[in-house]
Amino acid sequence: MSDETKPTSEAPAVESGAVYATDKPRKTGKDKGGAANETFEILKTIVFALLIALVLRVLFFQPFTIPSASMEPNLYEGDYIVVSKWDYGYSKHSIPFSPPIFEGRLFDKKPKRGDIVVFKLPSDNKTDYIKRLIGLPGDRIQMINNVLYLNGAPAKDIELSRAELGNLFSSVIQLSETLPNSDRTFRIQDFGPGNNADDTQAFEVPEGFYFMIGDNRDNSLDSRFDPMQGGVGLVPEENLIGKARIIMFSWTPGASLWNPVTWFANLRLSRFFNVLN
Repeated sequence: MSDETKPTSEAPAVESGAVYATDKPRKTGKDKGGAANETFEILKTIVFALLIALVLRVLFFQPFTIPSASMEPNLYEGDYIVVSKWDYGYSKHSIPFSPPIFEGRLFDKKPKRGDIVVFKLPSDNKTDYIKRLIGLPGDRIQMINNVLYLNGAPAKDIELSRAELGNLFSSVIQLSETLPNSDRTFRIQDFGPGNNADDTQAFEVPEGFYFMIGDNRDNSLDSRFDPMQGGVGLVPEENLIGKARIIMFSWTPGASLWNPVTWFANLRLSRFFNVLN
């Protein structure tokens, strides 16, 4: 805020020897100019704040909301996460609305197998998706009898829990999965054998692309499914936005921004500040 001259009470006007009291100060051109300058300073402050927020969002961090169950048991609907932008470098999709100001990636850094990645859906280059990166360029991916195979070697799955369900699926199983020839271990969720993506063709990942799979293996339309089927297909490296780092806070479905009562009734405190693996 600039230092502006503030209007002060003026002395009573004197005319023909008579004194007339005034209960309001006169407005002068100087006063109007001061108000205009003050408005300009406020607008300038707002613009600078928005620019700083934009730089932080483009270069460093971006928040996202999880809208579905495709990444359970690691991410639940209603989780609010923070994604780091510098891990993979920057593309046009790092900028809001993906303006076509340049092609490829600046300061390109390759993602690691097992990362939880936010990316733009290749079929429209607009929708934000989140999945786990399983296949790097040159990899061969296939599901055989409900087991993930990477370059011909099966992933090692250890069952952690099993719960019976009274709906379409007979049970929900949580497992600890270790990728072949890797130290990356994370939890996945499965509804048992006999589902759509339990047996697939072999996918060869070409240069410049990545293969994504949801942790909720039987409830995720991902790279195992063709875009014509509503799936993700292969993801170009240009579409990568960033790496999911932490769950900041979480609400159960039903919480509403416009109903403050639900802010507290639907909190999942146990998920606050959970670092993602």
